[in-house]
Amino acid sequence: MKLRYLLALPLCAIAVSAHAEDTETAPPADFTVTGAAALVTDYRFRGVSQSDEDFALQAGVTVSHKSGLYAGVWASNLAGWGTFGGPNLELDLIAGYKTALAGGTVDVGLTWYTYPGGADQTDFAEPYVKLSGTLGPASLLAGVAYAPPQRSLGNFSNTPFSRGQKQDNVYVWGDATIGIPKTRFTTRAHIGHSNGNPGLGPNGTSVTPTGEYWDWSLGADYTRGPFIFGVTYTDTDITTAESAYLLPNFSSTKDGSSIAGPQVVFSVTVGF
Repeated sequence: MKLRYLLALPLCAIAVSAHAEDTETAPPADFTVTGAAALVTDYRFRGVSQSDEDFALQAGVTVSHKSGLYAGVWASNLAGWGTFGGPNLELDLIAGYKTALAGGTVDVGLTWYTYPGGADQTDFAEPYVKLSGTLGPASLLAGVAYAPPQRSLGNFSNTPFSRGQKQDNVYVWGDATIGIPKTRFTTRAHIGHSNGNPGLGPNGTSVTPTGEYWDWSLGADYTRGPFIFGVTYTDTDITTAESAYLLPNFSSTKDGSSIAGPQVVFSVTVGF
């Protein structure tokens, strides 16, 4: 459901006219507010668990202007690998511009990943460009996100040569969604490739833990009223050998398994 706010006063005198056909309609909304909250059985960020393969509660809200400008915020609890102290919370601040282009849509923006109350030098900024459109019954999206050199993504050790180092990261991905005709089901697929710093930042920040890897997922959603019930199979090509130098942090505290291995994630989302 969208909440719309009208920035013009209604013409009350006309609205109460004896002739309904003479009544003026309200102008289009300048702003649109949308949001959603979700409960997931595992928070996977580019194929890697950020919640120690356990439940996560997530929510976000976006304010969009009719010009195409938008700003939003998204949050999730963290556990295990993804934590940096404090309340163990990830808070993403998002801003961008979206417009029609050649029968599709181009979306240019920036995400600022923050961890309120956590360790210093963990936040990082990541600009992105997304192109979306339709091909037959499929909705397609291709995107690239580039985090320019930042200290939070740089290699860090106890040697003085590593202090103050900056590293960058690039993530390229594609998504496809197809609704099943005459049903409430939607199928989706995703593939992404990460390339960046194989080490850890000053306090463990790492967007590409092993330096370069692929992630992918297949899923389906069932919509009922405002609720979306989803199931997703997700995996990466990160091997135990490739992540050995990150252990034991890069493993589940429950059974020691890789937090980048195959996983089936269930979710319930409600939008407004």
